[in-house]
Amino acid sequence: MIRHRPFGSGHPYSVDTEQRDPVDPVAGQPLTLGVRATRDVETVQVEWDDGAAVRTLPLARVERRSRGQTVDGGHLAGAQARLARAAGGWAVTLTDLAPHRAYRYRFVGGPLADAAAQRTRWFDVRVAAWRAASDALIGSSGAGLVPGSVEVLDDGVTLRRVRFALALAPGEHVAGFGERFDALDHRGAELDSVVFEQYKSQGAERKTYLPMPFAHVVGGRGWGFHVRTSRRVWFDVGATDATRLGVEVELDHPSGAAVEQGARVLEVAVFEGTPHEVLDAFLGEVGRPEQLPDWVLRLWASGNEWNTQAEVMRQADLHREHGVPVGSIVIEAWSDESTFHVWRDAQYTPRDGAEPLRLDDFTFPAEGAWPDPKGMVDELHARDVRVMLWQIPLVKMRPHPVGQARNDADAAVRDGVLVREEAPDGSLRPYRNRGWWFPLGLMPDLTDDRSARWWTDKRRYLVEEVGVDGFKTDGGEHAWGRDLVYLDGRRGDEKNSAYPVSYAQAYGDLLRRSGKAPVTFSRAGFSGSQAHGAFWAGDENSTWEAFRWSLFAGLSATASGILYWGWDVAGFSGEIPTAELYLRSMAAAAFVPIMQYHSEFNHHRTPSRDRTPWNIAERTGDDRVLPGVRRLVELRERLVPYLSDESAWAIERGTGLMRPLFFDWPDDERLWGAPLQWMLGRSILVSPVTVEGASEHAATLPEGEWVHAFSGERVRGGATHTSAVPWDEAPVYVRAEDWVRLRGVFEG
Repeated sequence: MIRHRPFGSGHPYSVDTEQRDPVDPVAGQPLTLGVRATRDVETVQVEWDDGAAVRTLPLARVERRSRGQTVDGGHLAGAQARLARAAGGWAVTLTDLAPHRAYRYRFVGGPLADAAAQRTRWFDVRVAAWRAASDALIGSSGAGLVPGSVEVLDDGVTLRRVRFALALAPGEHVAGFGERFDALDHRGAELDSVVFEQYKSQGAERKTYLPMPFAHVVGGRGWGFHVRTSRRVWFDVGATDATRLGVEVELDHPSGAAVEQGARVLEVAVFEGTPHEVLDAFLGEVGRPEQLPDWVLRLWASGNEWNTQAEVMRQADLHREHGVPVGSIVIEAWSDESTFHVWRDAQYTPRDGAEPLRLDDFTFPAEGAWPDPKGMVDELHARDVRVMLWQIPLVKMRPHPVGQARNDADAAVRDGVLVREEAPDGSLRPYRNRGWWFPLGLMPDLTDDRSARWWTDKRRYLVEEVGVDGFKTDGGEHAWGRDLVYLDGRRGDEKNSAYPVSYAQAYGDLLRRSGKAPVTFSRAGFSGSQAHGAFWAGDENSTWEAFRWSLFAGLSATASGILYWGWDVAGFSGEIPTAELYLRSMAAAAFVPIMQYHSEFNHHRTPSRDRTPWNIAERTGDDRVLPGVRRLVELRERLVPYLSDESAWAIERGTGLMRPLFFDWPDDERLWGAPLQWMLGRSILVSPVTVEGASEHAATLPEGEWVHAFSGERVRGGATHTSAVPWDEAPVYVRAEDWVRLRGVFEG
């Protein structure tokens, strides 16, 4: 067997063995053609047809790579790994390709003797070249485009990319770009905009679940911009030329006369004004947040090993026993891990996949994991605790589905509700997830109203009959590759990054139809996500470095219009955090829009790695943990009315509830030296401790009169203020004119 996939898996940061690289060849650059072959293939050659003659060139063996992994059977599914171990990688590199020239090629594998040879089909390809183009190709609603900077990558038939530059002035800072984990000011950096599941170390890898081609430019005239596309965008933020912000964007636009006459191929909105005004204008384009109920502003609690009704209620009891009030519990491991809409151990007769199940269809055995889901939810509601359930937007296909899961998969194919991919013969077939999480799963096209309704109706009984209050809409990053085809005919390069926006919207619509607030909790997103629920910063270890990365993520996300944001306090993965890191993180989380802790599944090994306050206290042996958490969560409870009022203000104003300080003091250069500080609403400034072992902390304060919230000391702004910092206190300052009104929040 010889396998060549011109587009590869679509992994945005890795080249697969069997793909063409680059997918769109560029004149003057080498082109690598790769295949994967089974072990019986001893030699591989390529037949390269330039239209005048056919050359035969040998391929050399190379290390195999697939879906971002060196193939060793490690991170890939077992079946994929077994296939890979029996397959070899081969590649050849070509040069001297002529611009606008059409070529074709195929591969031949041997032994090459006669009928034993294996041949692929012919593949067509055109070579593109960069050329200067009219500035009129970039439609801009404001100044900023550098004259003469526009170039297009043209293959003679299609424009594949466009690049241009926006002018940067000395002293300007560039912030935003969605959720970014490595910095607040990105001047001098290179980054891109594509939705990607980076499991941990996002700050080091500079990859994100929630990108946006939007940024603030602060410190000069005051402006910002939005590249109006859902395709991939690359940014050079003054890294190559300090006076220019370079932008390069994927296109799929016809070349020819219209382009030569200056027809627009891309729109870039340039917004003038303060950061508040820039964000308001951006939200006017992509959608504004809506206010969620006050319970969202209380403590959220979860753990992946809370996978039975008994354990959920035990943890709820422990919150009450230890005096740690909780507003919502997120249950992740509740379903049968097959349908994601049926409770584990429930007994029922499977239905046709087009027919949603109802609560009366189920019997819940007393000895099962969830003997009475509705009774559990009712009891938690009686305790003023809301319930959210975990979701994934896939029809799981490994292991081979049976029962209701089989019926759902069959109906999804039969009823045409899936994202599809283009097969080698040009036909369309259901897309099979190419990521490493739930590999080969089918993906409902939640960008399509009919498909979204088909999918969410299966979950309707959970809301209307069981009474759940929202959904953790996890895993919106599964769409890989421009060869995907959505039900409206658009392809993956245009819609993949927009998919998680529709995913959260679909579940929000389900909740609205059922008379509930649209509370979703998402990891992935893009421009437009602002209008759909709450977000968290994804998977991360329990380290001080990850703590800082998460705060950068929150400030970048909220600067980009995400109103309800939080992170897994002190990290959710690996060994538990130290008592110091846990309390420092809790102290910061008390002053972000979503305060929540969570822990990764650890196969119920002992000692437990749950991130509950009582487990951290027991594991660390530190008697400061429980009193400190109790104090912080009680403070958070008192803060909820303020957060509710300020959320309403932020939504009306078109700004953020949690905001980097440049929003309110764009001309104060000192504040960029202390980037991990923020305003929470109009009155509270937070300057968290993010380094280990600190006993004092120097906050950089803007102009004005402030009160240190925990000591009551009045402080003049425009300078640094140093204070002692117990582990269960983040340095917090209140505007002096608001201190009388808010004093009770901090003094209890």
